[in-house]
Amino acid sequence: MAALEHSPQAPDNLALLDAAYAAPTAQVIGLTGPPGVGKSTLAGALIRAYRGKGQRVGVIAVDPSSRRSGGALLGDRTRLQTDPTDENVFVRSMAARDRLGGLADMTLSAMVLMRALYDRLLIETVGVGQSETDVAEAADSVLFCVQPGSGDSLQFMKAGIVEIPDLVAVTKSDMGAAAIRARADVKGALGLAAEEHEGWAVPVLLVAATTGDGIETLTAELARHWQWLSEAGRLAARRRSQAHHWLEAGLRDRFGREGLARAGRLDLPEGRSPFREAAEIAKRLAKL
Repeated sequence: MAALEHSPQAPDNLALLDAAYAAPTAQVIGLTGPPGVGKSTLAGALIRAYRGKGQRVGVIAVDPSSRRSGGALLGDRTRLQTDPTDENVFVRSMAARDRLGGLADMTLSAMVLMRALYDRLLIETVGVGQSETDVAEAADSVLFCVQPGSGDSLQFMKAGIVEIPDLVAVTKSDMGAAAIRARADVKGALGLAAEEHEGWAVPVLLVAATTGDGIETLTAELARHWQWLSEAGRLAARRRSQAHHWLEAGLRDRFGREGLARAGRLDLPEGRSPFREAAEIAKRLAKL
């Protein structure tokens, strides 16, 4: 992983990413929502639930950056409280640095590599609120977390947030009436939004990660969404769209809008790795 972060364009690393991109196994679950909503606690509960079923779990935890070192500030690796002797759980903390979309620069490469190695891959975003929509371009199933009594449901109603989740979890459901009100608010916001996600009705679930209440139902709904994606080519279509987005966004970040325009139309053939395609286009642009 360290070699991939330091030299993503090295031939050996490109070959590794190509192989991983061609052989995905994991359902990629993005956990997003405002800071303090309990994403890490929920991620820990999901890890325990999946390990209880004998499934291998990978985690990419994106944290705010240290101003001094640039590294991950909070270190979800320690907050998730995983068993350090369990070789079927791997947690990688990443610093968001100057990214405002909730992910780190290396999240996509790490995700592609880890989804070829695990049964479930959790991506916990940094938690920046309204701009936190990049996770929809990385995850198969986006789980948006809302905390009772915090105004999160109002934030959820803002354009850009209400459109991204495939599931919503109202955390800290042991707060009782406040959690029930938050669930009603979110359901109302979803009702005001555009149509269903291609026929998928977004479930709004009550969970209490500290006690485990609702976790079994949540994993069942995540499994149901995974099954729904696997039908009618939906998963392949979503991942192709994501890969095209990565290709375009990566070239724009590196060469700017003018460079992207010089690259011409971006066609990513089915099965072709966006990392390999980006490297070849970059070589061509460098010669212009």
